[in-house]
Amino acid sequence: MAKKEKVVDLKPKAEKITEEQLKKVQDTVNSMNRSQLEVGSMELRKHDLLHGIAGLRDQLTVLQKEFEKDYGTFDVNIQDGTINYPKENGEANS
Repeated sequence: MAKKEKVVDLKPKAEKITEEQLKKVQDTVNSMNRSQLEVGSMELRKHDLLHGIAGLRDQLTVLQKEFEKDYGTFDVNIQDGTINYPKENGEANS
């Protein structure tokens, strides 16, 4: 049986990456962090806008109830304010 020779690596191991590599990795990580922060800001804005939409829906529901009470229907043309009465009332708009 042949004896295995032990190979010794005489080249010293690097202790640090190069300055150029360090700069690249730092820039990449910083860009990722900035992007994640921006996504978080967008999500907060989205959240606020969704709450605003919910409030507007509530306002529309209140208005529709007022129209139903006052005119018997909430079917209104939002361009010119024409009330679209149900046909069974005999007052249907053409």
